[in-house]
Amino acid sequence: MAGRRYAGYGGGGYGGGGMTLSFPPFTKAVKWLILVNTAIFLVTALLEATAPAAYDWIILHGALVPALVVEHGWAWQVVTYAFLHGTIWHILFNMLTLWFVGALLEMDWGPRRFLELYFFSVIGGALTSIGLSYAHLLSLNPGTATIGASGGIFGVLIAFAMLFGEMEFWLFPLPFRIKAKYLAAIWILIALVGALLGGGNIAYVAHLGGIFFGFAYVKMFPRRGMGFSFSERYFGLRNSYYRWKRRRAARKFEVYMRKQDRGQFPGESSDYPAPGPGDKNKGNGESKWIN
Repeated sequence: MAGRRYAGYGGGGYGGGGMTLSFPPFTKAVKWLILVNTAIFLVTALLEATAPAAYDWIILHGALVPALVVEHGWAWQVVTYAFLHGTIWHILFNMLTLWFVGALLEMDWGPRRFLELYFFSVIGGALTSIGLSYAHLLSLNPGTATIGASGGIFGVLIAFAMLFGEMEFWLFPLPFRIKAKYLAAIWILIALVGALLGGGNIAYVAHLGGIFFGFAYVKMFPRRGMGFSFSERYFGLRNSYYRWKRRRAARKFEVYMRKQDRGQFPGESSDYPAPGPGDKNKGNGESKWIN
């Protein structure tokens, strides 16, 4: 699957133009995610063949098991499950999708915002799985383990389709092209059907959770990501607090002035004698009073 390159699109260099068979580059965040996932897969595959007990320990502690997260507090599993894969085809599909789609998105967003989206979707997929498993919906069992980066991958995919839906992909080795929005719709449909007919397979629910949280990320943090949005809200609240303090101080001052009967100006009451003709500054003939 290769991207259709568009000359002149801001940020990433993709947006409209002719067809090319070139692959996207390995951007910084995508490259490190692929390297880390691949390294962990090779280590776990080696342990599975040579030290099954160590492999089982890694899967027990690293995979997402809703019962362990909720009842034993193993909160790290909402992230670590995304770095474990069961088969070569599992990791190959996820990493290729991450490369083809994620690299283009990172070129436009930058690595920080891209990683925010990815892990927001990973954690969102985990929370969706935990919530639905304890709600006993779709025949889910809190004791079932989930592994794989598909939650983050589907979050990246839906975000890409929302932003660059008209971009076309060549489905190698099939001899036709498809727009990103249609490709995302097909994968969403597959995830939905899998969740409904999967017989309690939590992995499909994690896919749907990643889709929902990826969609929410684009809608909630459309400008510069979570950090910028939170800082905007913080400074907005801080400025509102300072404005409230100024208004409160002004009201207190008004009350104080009314209590002190200071509403009179000099010359309007007997408390302040009016300036006389002799009240002049020596040397310049100017009055000491300011009218």
